[in-house]
Amino acid sequence: MKTGAKMRSAVCSTEVMVIRAGTGDITLRCGGAPMLAPDESTEGLGAPQAGFDAGTVLGKRYIDTESGVEVLCVKPGAGSVSADDRPLELSVPKALPSSD
Repeated sequence: MKTGAKMRSAVCSTEVMVIRAGTGDITLRCGGAPMLAPDESTEGLGAPQAGFDAGTVLGKRYIDTESGVEVLCVKPGAGSVSADDRPLELSVPKALPSSD
């Protein structure tokens, strides 16, 4: 996995772009199944597993604090993105100081 790579879910319509690749050997998953390259087939792979079915939101960034992996959702879906078996957390933007 490298920065700028696009990946898609094998079990739903979710597509993400890798913003930061992080450290270590990590398998990016969505809906509990490993994510695929855009050109790989998804026929007959099923639906998101229970616990990994909270969905993804278009335009939001998701991060794994343990490995440093960060992805941007470019197409929403029913599956949740995870690094191995750790669900990625929604990245909250930092508040800017007021200019008063």
